[in-house]
Amino acid sequence: MTRRRRGVVLMDVILAGVMLGVGLAVMLSLASRSVALQAEGQKQVVAAWLADELLSMVLVEGPVVYPQLYPTHGRFEPPFEDYEYELDIEDIGLREPMRVTAAVRWAHGRELRQVVAQTYIAERQQEDPLELRAPLEPIDRLGRYYEDEGF
Repeated sequence: MTRRRRGVVLMDVILAGVMLGVGLAVMLSLASRSVALQAEGQKQVVAAWLADELLSMVLVEGPVVYPQLYPTHGRFEPPFEDYEYELDIEDIGLREPMRVTAAVRWAHGRELRQVVAQTYIAERQQEDPLELRAPLEPIDRLGRYYEDEGF
């Protein structure tokens, strides 16, 4: 009877070891997949930031002036040298805002992934860019805090 009991205990230990091994393999597989997905998500977020930066610069400089000052395609400077960009500024008609499309690409294995953002930006109407930054009324900082004392 004890000999039979030892065989059952040995089978239980072997079965428990196999189940533990399978469980650990599944856990490691899930962990490595989640780390890979997190890294890809991080690259997508950085690409979205870079596309937003491109569109913001077109807004600041104006869609007509931007291509004269900066290249519309190329690679980003370090630390973002893994990303390349292409900016398309399309005039869609008289008195219409221009369609601006920013595409940011990066390598993912053997394929290229990309983030594309598109918006409409109108031409700048004022000739002097410093006019845009001047306040309409003078700013009285002391009067804001010391109204009663008459500074």
